[in-house]
Amino acid sequence: MIAWQMLRFAVAGLAANKVRSALTMLGVLIGVASVILLLAVGNGSSVAVKDSITSLGTNSLTVSSSASRGSATAAKKLTVDDAKALATATDAPAIKSVAPVVTTSGTALYGNISYQPGQIVGTYPAYFETSNLKVGKGDYFSADDVLNSRKVAVLGSTTATELFATEDPVGKKITIGGTPFTVVGVLKTKGSTGFNDPDDVVIAPLPTVQNAFTGFGSVNQILVQASSAETTTEAQSDITRILMGTHAIKDASKVDFRISNQTSLLSARESTNKTFTVLLGAVAAISLLVGGIGITNIMLVTVAERTREIGIRKALGAPRAVILGQFLAESTLLSVIGAGLGVLVGIAGSHFSVVGIKPVVIPESVLGAFGIAVAIGLFFGSYPANRAAALRPIDALRHE
Repeated sequence: MIAWQMLRFAVAGLAANKVRSALTMLGVLIGVASVILLLAVGNGSSVAVKDSITSLGTNSLTVSSSASRGSATAAKKLTVDDAKALATATDAPAIKSVAPVVTTSGTALYGNISYQPGQIVGTYPAYFETSNLKVGKGDYFSADDVLNSRKVAVLGSTTATELFATEDPVGKKITIGGTPFTVVGVLKTKGSTGFNDPDDVVIAPLPTVQNAFTGFGSVNQILVQASSAETTTEAQSDITRILMGTHAIKDASKVDFRISNQTSLLSARESTNKTFTVLLGAVAAISLLVGGIGITNIMLVTVAERTREIGIRKALGAPRAVILGQFLAESTLLSVIGAGLGVLVGIAGSHFSVVGIKPVVIPESVLGAFGIAVAIGLFFGSYPANRAAALRPIDALRHE
């Protein structure tokens, strides 16, 4: 019965100052919603990166130049010959396919439409399988297209939409840097990771891109597909051995290239995203702290305004615990209502993309933010409540 009376008095006390109570609850609401939403953004970013990396396949390896391991003159860059050595090695059964890659940029033209894709890639047909790229319309270019340096291209879905809108691109001609390309296929949409659009790309035979744009020098990287996920370690050893031979390196500690697999890349990115999520959570937690300080200020004002009421109740025999409980109930009620509304706002906000990322709510963050907000209400409300309960009846009744 006493608890029910305390709750009833707490509701009446808050209702007597609706605007003040609403503003206090708004502070708690913002804090809770910020924690939930920002942690959801961090988690969504991590999920997007993980899906993107996993979609490449667990048996995919990327070889890139590592000039930092030696001097600028000593470090040898990757070449098509390196890729051919990997592809033709008879003593490397763990290597299934190889695709050298060069990248560049340029503006694509179709009729009176001009568009600059995110990336222009020159490579071999094995690139599509290794990168897990599926064709949606038309077909991939072939090994024969590579051998004959044909001016054909496969478009990412974003590039195709920008250039052709609803028109079917297959068979049409586009011009990039003065070089005409016939579109032979359009890739299925992979989806954005939030920072880069993997669908905004033009992919053409390696010799064609080299001849038109980059020249026949080094390549940016070499994609290697292991025969299975279980043989990636063996494939990595084979790659190291073969490239040490083509680069005339005898000491494994002085290699001028690096090999990354999806597992190591995923671990590194997950670690980065965890740090990112923690930082976002720390920033959001400040809002909860501000909300708690707001509760203290409001309750101190409330105690000051109701000092005579407190004196009358204590003079009539209200024990210290009842006075303490009433004001603690008010501060807790402020935080509970504010936190509850904050949970609703945070969950509702997670249904919309934030900076290109689809937030993924962490259930623990909802429970944690709500629980911390209530605890903050108790903690920051305890000082004003104790101050009210400690008032002497005579002093309270004299208060003007």
